[in-house]
Amino acid sequence: MREIEVKYRVGDPAALVRALESRGTAFSAPVRQDDQAYAANGWSYGQSKTGAAFARLRTENGRHTFCVKRPLDNELACAEHETEVHDRGEMHAAILAMGFHPTMRIVKTRRTARLDRMLLCLDEVEGLGAFFEIETMTSGEQPATQVQQELDRFARSLGVGLERLTETYDSLIRAALPVGV
Repeated sequence: MREIEVKYRVGDPAALVRALESRGTAFSAPVRQDDQAYAANGWSYGQSKTGAAFARLRTENGRHTFCVKRPLDNELACAEHETEVHDRGEMHAAILAMGFHPTMRIVKTRRTARLDRMLLCLDEVEGLGAFFEIETMTSGEQPATQVQQELDRFARSLGVGLERLTETYDSLIRAALPVGV
């Protein structure tokens, strides 16, 4: 399966919620997600992510999930594999043993909604602000950029102020760090 998404910085989250509610979509209650991102040894920021493997260890409501993503067409179009794990500490050690190194910690409060084949995520990322993600899973041959254009058309149809971004949260957090950190 491929996860294809688009991401936006949101100036007015309440306006976004109202726009989606007017289409019959309601967001879930907020949940806190604590993510540790990892990159394969040898990869560092500034290099292309396309074709490289990245891992994530997430804790949400006491549940831990392990995910590996490999960007195919761009950072937001990935082959993805995810599973629940029992012990976060042991999984962290296993990820290191597999040849990955920790990159960024991403802590966010997420609210989700479903609309047709789209997962809509309204995120408040610590240190960065509010973001809106639209994700879809596909196994088809449709080019990722074409799917992203369709998702972007939907986002623009909501009529709220959105700034489209092409980076992942870890890259955004890294870019926001003071120089030399």
